[in-house]
Amino acid sequence: MKNSIFKSFRFEIVLYSLLGLLYTLLTIAVVHVGYFVVIKKNTQELSGTMSVVITVVTIAAGIILFITYFLLLTKKFITYIKEISEGINQISLGNLENRIEIKNEDEFAFLADKLNQMADDIKEIMENERRSEYAKNELITSVAHDLRTPLTSIIGYLDLVSSKELAQDTQMKYIGIAYNKSKRLEKLIEDLFTYTKFNFGEVKANYTEVDIVKLLNQLVDEFYPSFSECHLEYKFITTNPAAVIKVDGDLLARAFANLISNAIKYGKDGKNILINLNKEDSKVVITITNFGEIIPKEDLERIFQRFYRVESSRSSETGGSGLGLAIAQSIIEMHGGRISAKSDTDGTVFIVELKNEPYKTS
Repeated sequence: MKNSIFKSFRFEIVLYSLLGLLYTLLTIAVVHVGYFVVIKKNTQELSGTMSVVITVVTIAAGIILFITYFLLLTKKFITYIKEISEGINQISLGNLENRIEIKNEDEFAFLADKLNQMADDIKEIMENERRSEYAKNELITSVAHDLRTPLTSIIGYLDLVSSKELAQDTQMKYIGIAYNKSKRLEKLIEDLFTYTKFNFGEVKANYTEVDIVKLLNQLVDEFYPSFSECHLEYKFITTNPAAVIKVDGDLLARAFANLISNAIKYGKDGKNILINLNKEDSKVVITITNFGEIIPKEDLERIFQRFYRVESSRSSETGGSGLGLAIAQSIIEMHGGRISAKSDTDGTVFIVELKNEPYKTS
């Protein structure tokens, strides 16, 4: 808030002091004139003692009048100070909705404005703390749920194997199930640690020149067994023989692996996975499309949130850690890129945009 000297508290004090003095002089002048008119009608002249008394009385009356006028003129300051004091008291009692009215543009108005800003800041801090506490509790609940589910199965199957006489093929079946659940548990813990590191800024990228075309070709080859197991056909389409940009190859491979894995899990019904790369002047655009069940709009808006999964995907068969897409988003954004998703009758598409230029680290 800008404070002009002519609207400042100091200027107003000087102004009201002068006005008080002026009103005092005018009042004394009027009384003096009236008094001397009356005296002149009754006596011809005043004695010396009377003159001294009148002078003393006039000075005393002038002082009293000046103080009275000054207090009356500056009454609004006292009232405003009381309002500010009450506002501070309300804020100290926790009433952060209370706001002090801004009057004029003097120092008191500046103080009121800063107190209102302080209340806004405190309110925002408290709301952030509440959101953080809620997020922490949600994180604990989600982790506990996702750890407990496979752990309960592992304990149950191992208990069956150890406590009952079972046929060898049944034992091997139960041990195999327990092993698969253990691997899922390991994956969940690994994803949790990875996401936590990203969330706290502990992951540092090692930027080198990487050919994204070659990287995606390698990933597609690595996922061949998963494609075959799920009876999925896949195509990697690009008109560019190479697309070299400066990125962290390991981190980017992790992001695309998460996206491909997600496409395989939720695209089985569609029978096809399409990966497309298009190199433009300022960016490289990669799309990963599956033709499985359409993701509802309300779920699509939250799909990159940690531990968020479309309700129909919460099963022992497809339910992952709920962190894969959040990790992919963190990696893409770390590289100055962006990731988005859309889902309709033409398929569910994840779009990754990366800068087509050497990435400059800070």
